Amino acid sequence: LTSLLVVLACPRLHCGEFSELPQHEELLQLVRRIRLERHYDTIVLYGRAPCVFHTLLPQLQLPTVLLARGSSHSDWQFSSELLLLCCGAAAEQELNAHTALKLQQARRLVYMEARWQPQRVCEDYFERELYNVALLDAEFATRGSFYSCRSFQQPSYVQLQLQRGDGNAIYVQQFSNMQGAVIRSEADQLAPRTMLYREAESGQIRMLGYVANVINTFVERVNATLQLRDDYELGKTTFYGEIEQLTQQNLIDVAATLASTMNAVNWEYSSYPYIITSYCFMIPVPARLPYEAIYTVIVDPLVLGILVLLFCLFSLLLIYSQRLSWRQLSVASLLLNDRSLRGLLGQSFPWPAHATRHVKAICCLMCFSSIMTTTMYQAYLKSLFTHPPPEPYIRSIQEIPYSRYKVAMERREASTLLRSRQLSSKDMATVDRGSYILDDWNEFIHMRDTFNVSYIYPVTAVRWKTYAEQQRLFARPAFYYSGDICLHHMVMLSFAMRRTLPYRERFEEHMLHLLDFGMLQSWMDRSFYDMVALGITSLTDLSVPLVDEEILLLQDLSWVWLFYFIGHLLASALFAVECYRGRR
Repeated sequence: LTSLLVVLACPRLHCGEFSELPQHEELLQLVRRIRLERHYDTIVLYGRAPCVFHTLLPQLQLPTVLLARGSSHSDWQFSSELLLLCCGAAAEQELNAHTALKLQQARRLVYMEARWQPQRVCEDYFERELYNVALLDAEFATRGSFYSCRSFQQPSYVQLQLQRGDGNAIYVQQFSNMQGAVIRSEADQLAPRTMLYREAESGQIRMLGYVANVINTFVERVNATLQLRDDYELGKTTFYGEIEQLTQQNLIDVAATLASTMNAVNWEYSSYPYIITSYCFMIPVPARLPYEAIYTVIVDPLVLGILVLLFCLFSLLLIYSQRLSWRQLSVASLLLNDRSLRGLLGQSFPWPAHATRHVKAICCLMCFSSIMTTTMYQAYLKSLFTHPPPEPYIRSIQEIPYSRYKVAMERREASTLLRSRQLSSKDMATVDRGSYILDDWNEFIHMRDTFNVSYIYPVTAVRWKTYAEQQRLFARPAFYYSGDICLHHMVMLSFAMRRTLPYRERFEEHMLHLLDFGMLQSWMDRSFYDMVALGITSLTDLSVPLVDEEILLLQDLSWVWLFYFIGHLLASALFAVECYRGRR
């Protein structure tokens, strides 16, 4: 069993100060020098006693973890700065994958037995992707010399002196100059973040885009060599999930794609977030209302009811005011009153003979109502016929199944998005009714890039910027970005990378520097023009052409004909009733 020794208490305030004993003076000086370069507050000791480091522990007075068998059973959950002491070149045999990843960047001081050579020990640690390693042997106490491993050079170590103030650091940044070492990558060719093209002079595949440029500049900064496949089919996108699997299989180092945090389970394969964006829907701009529907739009049911009520009131008042009796009241005189109907429609009507003050007041009120009503509806009709309003916008996911559109999604992405949304069974059924699932990722991208207005598409706000820029060249916008219908209002996008990538911190530092200097925003602003230059996006107007709006067809007056027919039918029915009652 792994033995753990936890916290050695500090008896006084200056517990970090080292005590100096004669037999350990050189070793204490070395440990003090390591701590001056970069502070540490916890010791992890690999190996069994007796060991030169075990006798040193009481003098350090720091929290210490002893791993006698070279590995730990529990995951390392502490956020302290560590110094790893190894009692032998083979003492550290960490089998816990999570702990090994946590301790990958920690500094190591290894006691090297006489049968081991520094070159062999350093190369062994490099094969395990452990680079912050210093070595000392049995002659350290007499000569005061020790070794520090250096990658990307031959020999793979340097010899340092403890007493000599040469100013050389024990642990250096190993990846400042990678001497042309290979960095393997894979591009998803999802414009505009990663676009491939073949260089005319050399014939090699190159990358471009606000994601690809991060890798390009990093490769240039650390003097590495970017390795891409030679059998790319230019313009053919690759599903980002497939590239993530390549990183998990250690087949590539840093992927030229972005992994989403929507359904992330293991964050060890992702970098620090590069972009924070939203993931919503781009929806076709609603078409204009047809002319035949304008008549129903301008007539509100409540207003129509008020007008009918006014018509009946004016008819009753005119009938009663003529002879101050209800003898002439009938259904025909009420519903087909000639004076009331003409008055409310703004037409002339015969003035009642010997009109009293009450009849004149009623007629004046009726004329005023007719002026207000006809003026209002004439203004409505003229303005709406000139510029018809759009159809209602879609405001929620629940409205999609009842619209003319379906949501186009690729099957694997749809599965990921729906799992991340954690929808109820009712919402899931709603989404299923309003979805159009495709099995080909390239077909989905082609439909979205060509502005197929038959479907709704999920898209990030970052990608929508290029779509919005492209639509500025159209005669009219084809899509709009809906902030009301979002799968996720905040999505963090990170680089997919190998789990044990030794230069992860160096890459993330480079990425954050680019963000601080505004390079990401600059690359995004020129994304559309890069797509045009590479021939990925054309300057063609892809909006749907409209028919000649000045032509008024007979079917556009269908409601007029309907009301005309209903009015004549009602008048004929009432006329028949009156004739029948007159004969009786």
